[in-house]
Amino acid sequence: MNFVISSSEFLGYLQSVGRVINAKNTLPILDNYLFQIKNKDLTITASDLESTLITKIKLENCDGEGNVAVPSKILNDALKEFPDQPLTFNVDTEKLNLDISSETGKYVIPCQNAVDFPKIPSLTNEAKKITLNNDVVLNGINKALFATADDELRPVMNGIYIEIYKDNVTFAASDSHKLVRYRRTDFTSEFESSFILPKKPASLLRNILPKEEKDIVLEFDEKNAVVTTSNYKLVCRLTEGNYPNYNSVIPSDNQNKLIVDRIELYNTLRRVSLFSSQSSNLVKLSLSGNQITISAQDIDFAVSGVERLNCQYDGEEMEIGFKSTFLMEILSNLPSSEIVMELSDPARAGLLLPFENNVEDEDILMLLMPMMIN
Repeated sequence: MNFVISSSEFLGYLQSVGRVINAKNTLPILDNYLFQIKNKDLTITASDLESTLITKIKLENCDGEGNVAVPSKILNDALKEFPDQPLTFNVDTEKLNLDISSETGKYVIPCQNAVDFPKIPSLTNEAKKITLNNDVVLNGINKALFATADDELRPVMNGIYIEIYKDNVTFAASDSHKLVRYRRTDFTSEFESSFILPKKPASLLRNILPKEEKDIVLEFDEKNAVVTTSNYKLVCRLTEGNYPNYNSVIPSDNQNKLIVDRIELYNTLRRVSLFSSQSSNLVKLSLSGNQITISAQDIDFAVSGVERLNCQYDGEEMEIGFKSTFLMEILSNLPSSEIVMELSDPARAGLLLPFENNVEDEDILMLLMPMMIN
């Protein structure tokens, strides 16, 4: 079987799908793409057993049908070196070779038998199915992904907890230091359910969804989920276990409220945090009147930094400490030009919210645990 396709177009598809492939795989077949040609459609599949990503290309110039597993690294590396031009791919399914022909040369890549490629998991009859707006899913993943944990002892914390209600969908993530809850109310469902989407498939979706315009279809059962877009299909194993009741740690009685310019606060933190202890990255926020004083020091190296910012503050005078890297992460993921920080006391979590929502049906809440000030 053979087909002709643009080198740059082909590489774009392969790179999107190839993000699934691990640098080191337990099974050698997982280092390959699965090529399946049928009815002038080329289906490309890549998998790491936990996640499988599939895309389909309509071929205008194609002859024959068949399946073969092609080494991903050598194919990607070769296509990167070609200027944009049509290439002819000739697959010999008996000798298991892939020939690539250009105007000036020919290249041969040994392949593997397609039957060795792992089967894609299927959903049970109890699987649920919903249609979601592409922007809702993309924004939910973008806002929550940075707050996921890397905890080998509690794998449920390493993914995004997605809750489906009849009148909203909520994306939540936490690493026990920071927490994100992103909720959209421009959504309806006939059922209520929830599942934990692991970090890797969430990252894969964050990469492919910006290229999509139509709604996506989500199907899931207790063990697996299938996300179908107009150009891709992602099949992934869900994280098993019960996600903690994150709502119980969100404080509700926050009498002290601060409104400050997000970019100014972020840039100030970048400067002042350079003078914080490398082990703790502690910065101290002193709130008084309509001014916030941000300071840090590293006693071991006798360095310190302090800056003052104008703000709107309604509350008692307070000093509270935060890990600067976590606070800057949250600020970089809030969409508003001004943010609201709600505090109760220096020992309790602080809430960070956008002062104005860019999307009417969007509810964003971010929480950060404080650090003890020496």
